[in-house]
Amino acid sequence: MPGCKPNTTKTMVTGDAASKVYVKPGTHDEFYNFVSGGFSGQLAVYGLPSGRLFREIPVFSVDPESGYGYSEETKGMLMTSYGFIPWDDSHHPELSQSNGVPDGKWCFINGNNTPRIALVDLGTFRTKSIIEIPNSAGNHSSPFTTGNSEYVVAGTRFSVPMGDDASRDVSIKTYKENFKGNVSFIHPDPESGRMSIAFQIATPGVNFDLSHAGKGPSEGWFFFSCYNTEQAYSLLEVNASQRDKDFIMAVNWKLAEQLAKDGKGKRVPGKHYSNWWNEETHSAETTVYEDVLQLDPKDHPGLLYFMPCPKSPHGCDVDPTGKYIVGSGKLAALIPVFSFEKIQQAIAANDVEGDFGGIPVLKYESVLHGEVKKPGLGPLHTEFDANGNAYTSFFVSSEIVKWNVEKLEVVDRVPTYYSIGHLCVPGGDSKQPWGKYVIAYNKITKDRYLPTGPELTQSAQLYSIEGDKMELLLDFPTTGEPHYAQAIPAELVKPREVKFFKIEENKHPFVAKGEKETRVERRGKEVHVWMTTIRSHFAPDNIEGVKLGDEVYFHVTNLEQDWDVPHGFAIKGAANAELLIMPGETQTLKWIPTRVGVWPMYCTDFCSALHQEMQGYVRVSPANSNVPLEAYTLSVDAEL
Repeated sequence: MPGCKPNTTKTMVTGDAASKVYVKPGTHDEFYNFVSGGFSGQLAVYGLPSGRLFREIPVFSVDPESGYGYSEETKGMLMTSYGFIPWDDSHHPELSQSNGVPDGKWCFINGNNTPRIALVDLGTFRTKSIIEIPNSAGNHSSPFTTGNSEYVVAGTRFSVPMGDDASRDVSIKTYKENFKGNVSFIHPDPESGRMSIAFQIATPGVNFDLSHAGKGPSEGWFFFSCYNTEQAYSLLEVNASQRDKDFIMAVNWKLAEQLAKDGKGKRVPGKHYSNWWNEETHSAETTVYEDVLQLDPKDHPGLLYFMPCPKSPHGCDVDPTGKYIVGSGKLAALIPVFSFEKIQQAIAANDVEGDFGGIPVLKYESVLHGEVKKPGLGPLHTEFDANGNAYTSFFVSSEIVKWNVEKLEVVDRVPTYYSIGHLCVPGGDSKQPWGKYVIAYNKITKDRYLPTGPELTQSAQLYSIEGDKMELLLDFPTTGEPHYAQAIPAELVKPREVKFFKIEENKHPFVAKGEKETRVERRGKEVHVWMTTIRSHFAPDNIEGVKLGDEVYFHVTNLEQDWDVPHGFAIKGAANAELLIMPGETQTLKWIPTRVGVWPMYCTDFCSALHQEMQGYVRVSPANSNVPLEAYTLSVDAEL
């Protein structure tokens, strides 16, 4: 790769680039940039144009910094039909939309390994809801949304045998006969954010990669890229690349929605968990479903169509007008652009070249708007500006190519360092792109930063697209693998900001709304501690009478009613993580002491000048001890 480094790197950055990304102290960035954490399972939040990292939001993976997945209240967010799953592989953030434009309300993101979709509330920047996707394996073409976030979708990356145990226990060599795919349409409740699966659509056994909803004239349709139409099950890098064309799958989701409302389809086994964060009790709630409504396209003509697309397509992107659908074949040396108007004409004329698994295959030439010739090598993903231009990432030739959607002409190209995967234009997959920047999310870093051993930081690059020529402005490191990202003006998000939780609205069953409500209580082998924190002490801060064999539950309420004053809680020897408790919130740490002695506990988050004094002790006695359970704090308010 060092040999691939252009000797023009320095000249790529012009003299005033720094001034274009400089955000002076005390001022804010113009955009939020939500970036997938890849194999960290999280969602990262950056500012643009500075590239400053603000937060890593825990989503699918436990997070010892915040206690997510460790506190008793948050464990339920990571429950699945397989039990507690503390990790996943997050790929694609997708902002909720109103009228086809990101609205700053939610950010969805998918879990690829144990198929899940999460909804992050942009008021709290916390995971609000996670739903498991049944009958799926590898949730890659997800979680892209319809124009008013009626649905987010999930398509299987891996087709698998489905049904009862006997149906699933089959030879891998029977892939063509027994392996099936499906795409799921998940409905987020517009008020609560709870998610449920509205319906699934069964498909032939292929691999689904990415997807996007139609808009404008193509509103009501969804488009999915799929590869491995060879239906290979071994050495896919060779055996799934035999055919010149795979498919873009067009789904008439409005028809599917009507069929579901009319009681069509059938309920099939599909146990799955839907977890939701209750902000009144500050706790996860779980609903378990045993089945799901599934539609078979063989029973409903007009529901699905395939369009041939060269070759091993990855990106499947719809331009802001909704007139054109762009396929990006990873092994192709051109970019096919499909016309929605021609698609409808071909459907009306039954202009097909056959079927695949019972699904009509429309003729390539009949649905094609045209091809972008010789754009580069390895097109992956395309986003758009508001001026009729598209920006496509090219992994093999490591560049971003700007081209005109109507004329299909390349108008500019810039190198990336190195091997770009996805890219992002603010609002670039919506009806009204904000443009201004395109951000490259690169797969290889090599020599761009100080070396840090065998593992180097992941990388993003910011380019200006305000002029005719793209201009490299900034490199900035990222965490995990930045598969995809979306960006939105900060002014659309900031009005939803939650600064603290009102203590009077806290309905946690173990809340203590003042120090007078703190206490300890034994329930058999369980010891419950109603505890409060406020600058700069715990109440109670001394506890005696705990015995070996007890399970101790510290229910800690942060009494602060001020912005940016969390308190932490940790105790020596806990096989757990800390709690990080926001103002007005209650969280619980479970501790099973293993030795006799006096154990210190303390606040982990620097909160005041006397933060270091914010500590206490718990005395643990032998199992047969007669030491009475008691708690005290030398505080007038606590009266303990």
